[in-house]
Amino acid sequence: MGWFKRNKSADAEGTSIKIVEGMWVKCAVCRAIIFKREVERNLKVCPKCQYHFPLTVEERLELIADPGSFQEWDGDLVPGDPLKFVDKLPYRKRIQNAQEKTGKKEAILTGRCRIGDMPLALGIFDFSFMGGSMGSVVGEKICRAIDQALTAHMPFLLVTTSGGARMQEGTLSLMQMAKTASALAKLQEARMPFLVLLTDPTFGGVTASVAMLGDIILAEPKALIGFAGPRVIEQTIKERLPEGFQRAEFLLEHGMVDHIVERKTLKATLGILLTHCGAEVSSTAE
Repeated sequence: MGWFKRNKSADAEGTSIKIVEGMWVKCAVCRAIIFKREVERNLKVCPKCQYHFPLTVEERLELIADPGSFQEWDGDLVPGDPLKFVDKLPYRKRIQNAQEKTGKKEAILTGRCRIGDMPLALGIFDFSFMGGSMGSVVGEKICRAIDQALTAHMPFLLVTTSGGARMQEGTLSLMQMAKTASALAKLQEARMPFLVLLTDPTFGGVTASVAMLGDIILAEPKALIGFAGPRVIEQTIKERLPEGFQRAEFLLEHGMVDHIVERKTLKATLGILLTHCGAEVSSTAE
């Protein structure tokens, strides 16, 4: 298969996202070589095994929100460099490179939209921006979105795809785990619904905090979800992991995910959930 050239891509364990350039793509799960247009026509879902390929933030927004209904919040927030951190590159340079590459200012998009007649606060992680890592700005934007949801009395949906905490920010990044969890407690006190959609991959400090605190936790088929990646765990415990460990189906079987939803039925599923949640909120308010 020497005529295929594979892109380099970074994920939590280097196993999840494998895309072949040109007219063909290679599925990360079943390893089938598939005509790219066939995958695109199928909402970027593998027709062989139903693995859901990554979507851009724009594609995800188009899939979820009613056309023209999205209004962005806090799009002007940009990360600083409080620690003056340097590894192979200064952190400030890494931010600049990510901004130039993606055209985005940070690793999450937040705002409000509608699904049918129902308003919704929305946050979507962007894996293309430094692996969707959660730094100070990502945590702040999530907390501000929660405040907006409380003010407008509407549910909040968070779509996750992340390698975890942004370690270039050190403790300030880890603090976002507690910060976002504390903000979510306000939603719980107000009995406002918090929905999460876990997509491939969701790892590290994001999984250990905001991603697993949803009132309803959905996941895309075969998404990798966990704290440390499979190779790290195997090297630590010196044992082979069960088949499918950390895939969405394994988590559903073990009670960590409420429902696995395919892309083609996602919006309809969210509509049903929001309709029910809206009725519950209304009755509580009365």
